[in-house]
Amino acid sequence: MRAVIQRVTEASVAIDGEMISRVGPGLLVLLGVEEIDDASDVDWLAGKIARMRIFGDAEGKMNLSVAETGGQVMVVSQFTLHASTKKGNRPSFIRAAAPAHSEPLYEAFCAAIQRETGKPVARGVFGGDMQVSLINDGPVTIVMDSRARE
Repeated sequence: MRAVIQRVTEASVAIDGEMISRVGPGLLVLLGVEEIDDASDVDWLAGKIARMRIFGDAEGKMNLSVAETGGQVMVVSQFTLHASTKKGNRPSFIRAAAPAHSEPLYEAFCAAIQRETGKPVARGVFGGDMQVSLINDGPVTIVMDSRARE
């Protein structure tokens, strides 16, 4: 499971020009699921992201988590995070999980983030053609992969 975590002042998702989801200060998480991912990847990654200290404290040091700041979280499924660009100029998405495998894990990930932060999670539309807008705060962007736990 791979995630791109962006600290944002705001983020939104629209489909065909209609806004369907929006958050204020917090995190935008782009999430990609591989065929080999399972519930242990969900729990590990959600816990790490919810507890990641990337928000400023009273002294301006990155020392607080999204839960500690009361920030919001938006999660958008993005299978292209598992693109292979080793050969040619057209990315291969063979490592990305099929929807039958990835959608339940996406839903479980959203539920785990909600449990960890104690706040509802904003979402994109799984498999939808979305326009994602954000204002990256910092900018702070972190890439995590559950295969790189150790």
